[in-house]
Amino acid sequence: MTEQQLVKEVVIVGGGTAGWISAALLVKMLGKSLKITLVESEEIGIVGVGEATIPPVIHFNEGLGLDEATFLKETFGSIKLGIQFENWGQQGDSYMHAFGNFGKDYPFCTFHHFWLKAKQLGLSDNFWDYSFNYQAALQNRFTKLDSIPNVNLQGLVYAYHFDAALYAQFLRRWCETLGVVRVEGKIEQVHTRPDDGFISAVQLQSGEQIKGDLFIDCSGMHALLIEKTLNTGYEDWSHWLPCDRAWAVPTESVKPIVPYTRSIAHQAGWQWRIPLQHRTGNGLVFSSKYWSEEDARAHLLANLDAPALAEPRLIKFRTGRRLKQWHRNVVSIGLSSGFLEPLESTSIHLIQSGIIRLVKNFPHLGIKAAEVAEYNRQSQLEFEHIRDFIILHYKLTQRTDSKFWRDCQQMEIPERLARKMELFQATGKVYREQDELFSPIAWIQVMLGQGMVPQDYHPIVNALPAEQLSELLSYLKTIYSATATKLPQHDEFLKQFCQSDAMNTA
Repeated sequence: MTEQQLVKEVVIVGGGTAGWISAALLVKMLGKSLKITLVESEEIGIVGVGEATIPPVIHFNEGLGLDEATFLKETFGSIKLGIQFENWGQQGDSYMHAFGNFGKDYPFCTFHHFWLKAKQLGLSDNFWDYSFNYQAALQNRFTKLDSIPNVNLQGLVYAYHFDAALYAQFLRRWCETLGVVRVEGKIEQVHTRPDDGFISAVQLQSGEQIKGDLFIDCSGMHALLIEKTLNTGYEDWSHWLPCDRAWAVPTESVKPIVPYTRSIAHQAGWQWRIPLQHRTGNGLVFSSKYWSEEDARAHLLANLDAPALAEPRLIKFRTGRRLKQWHRNVVSIGLSSGFLEPLESTSIHLIQSGIIRLVKNFPHLGIKAAEVAEYNRQSQLEFEHIRDFIILHYKLTQRTDSKFWRDCQQMEIPERLARKMELFQATGKVYREQDELFSPIAWIQVMLGQGMVPQDYHPIVNALPAEQLSELLSYLKTIYSATATKLPQHDEFLKQFCQSDAMNTA
């Protein structure tokens, strides 16, 4: 191999959350052997509404070596223990997709089977009595607690709410101290090599050319490199996920700052509420086929719980994925790679998992077809598994009050999702496929929460007499509730741990 074939120069096109997350992991892991340049323009806006995350974000930040309190302070962050779903099964219904375990699992048999038998016997009703995260969220309480003292039970599992634009700025400052070079400017032209179609350089309006061996497309929905230049193609999933618009608007903060996201189903879509230290993020995801932009905007403004701080901003999207998320010498990260609506807060996670996957499959002595193919295989599976989990929420609705929800009920769904639903309804069993993101307990919560009650439970449960089963459930319920009551209030935790400077004068 010659020196020229080494992958030594990486060019990231686009900043924002995707660009600076990508830069951060690359410089942390490969900074000593790579020259990393990020090109962005202050004139080009970013979507920047992704404010809610899932627990893997903690491990990502830890891997970078970021201080948690500083990060939360700089991004006006708060704690997230789960997502409260309202009106998704039927109007008036409510359940939470809470992070963490439920109850106590047994060998070869998870806890929910014990609860299913207890429910049949009339010994228990609410599955969420056995979620520590839910009990804490219900009382607006939080502290960092890995395990419940004196018992062998998991503590609180959490993620964050934060300002995504501030997170990008925070990472930018961190990256630049480690040697990432930021170039300001708009890209006017993309140059490709005539022999193989690989990108050789991007040219700015100033005439400057930025050359590279590997390019990372973080240009958002513009998909400047992966699509506009390489014509990679897109797989449209709007027949399963019909929402194609979102209005987003910030409002004044509401006290107390609750430690969970809210997802509220409406006539032809759903509304998010994400509480930060300095404001609340709000938005309405909807389908333009069933709801006009004007009506959706009016509906959002009528359903805010505090005064708006700006005019609502419209975001248009098409759910789906790039046919190849790595094509030639371009890897697409973030919205350039595809779009899945933020129902389960996976947008930032997909950025992080995409760049982690690239680091694991990073080319050394040239870009190899086998490595590109493996990256794309893993990316496709990850997107499809998350897609199926989001479809589940729509398919399982029992609402009949609008054509939107009736159509969701009646739609054909992917075969893999249909198999998973059929197995759970018949037997109560759920299995995690390969490296899919969402665990069985996540699937169980959505299915139970939206009214799918299994017809059976695992026979291992029958080894526990009804009296002992009742005692077990009573013990767990008491432990979770009593421990949650002793935790500090979420607001107090934020004040003591990471209160932002702006909040000190508020």
